[in-house]
Amino acid sequence: MRRIAITAAVAVLALTTGCGAADMTRQASPFANARGARTVTLSVQSWVGAQSDAAVAQYLLEHKLGYRVDTVQVDEVPAWDALSQGRVDALLEDWGHPEQEKRYVGEKGTVAPGGGLGVTGHIGWFVPTYLAKQHPDITDWRNLDKYASLFRTPESGGKGQLMDGSPSYVTNDKALVKNLKLDYQVVFAGSEAAQITQIKRFAKEKKPFLTYWYAPQWLFEKVPMTEVRLPPHKEGCDADPAKVACGYPHTPLKKYLNADFARSGGEAAAFLKKFRWTTEDQNEVSLMIAEQKLSPAEAAKKWVDSHPSVWKKWLP
Repeated sequence: MRRIAITAAVAVLALTTGCGAADMTRQASPFANARGARTVTLSVQSWVGAQSDAAVAQYLLEHKLGYRVDTVQVDEVPAWDALSQGRVDALLEDWGHPEQEKRYVGEKGTVAPGGGLGVTGHIGWFVPTYLAKQHPDITDWRNLDKYASLFRTPESGGKGQLMDGSPSYVTNDKALVKNLKLDYQVVFAGSEAAQITQIKRFAKEKKPFLTYWYAPQWLFEKVPMTEVRLPPHKEGCDADPAKVACGYPHTPLKKYLNADFARSGGEAAAFLKKFRWTTEDQNEVSLMIAEQKLSPAEAAKKWVDSHPSVWKKWLP
């Protein structure tokens, strides 16, 4: 899932590999935390949904509010550090980082809540729907070992393969496999783009696969998948990462702003606080970027042109 172009080279890398997140210990935007200037820097996470958020926000900030916008791709946890230090002004899609929220919002006060994105995220384990139709009981985690041989790959060491994307994403999968005593091996594809490539290849050949995946995500429209029921998520069941034995929650995705920017960012800060759209809106833009191969700016313009009743509510 990917980002808006910072430079042409980064944009090409982003769209083709889905990885290559910026090292924010060395990189900072000249626009970030620029008090009084009509500039803003957005942190963009490395998946296409987050790229869609940033693309539309950037387009409207530039074309409707007259700002100059920079974007920086950075992994999920380092993004909080960058936000706290003022190296980026806003993070538009956070999937839940309670430790960072407690530290930077509650204790240090260097990050401010920016409101909900309007999209609810959910992580889970999925099999292709064609496989679930062949073996209906495969969608219960307690039956997964029965089918482990179907998912073996050269990378899974004789066990069933559970395919994950990037190690930087929110994932409890290694602990889940261990604590649920499943005969599976977590194998990282390396990035969302690489994971999508593998899923599409398996689906084209109608092969079995078990994968970590998440919604909202445009790929469901191209490769129908059915979720495997994990033990129900309950409050606190994932508090100790090593002992997790429950499924993932449904998480209302949130926005966060650098605290100084939230106070003095003028129209840009007001606009980003009001930015709120639906899963369908996000998937529409994501599909244009990932599948139709439009640039993020082109996809954003197309969406903006056709949805004025949505975005006009965001303008200050």
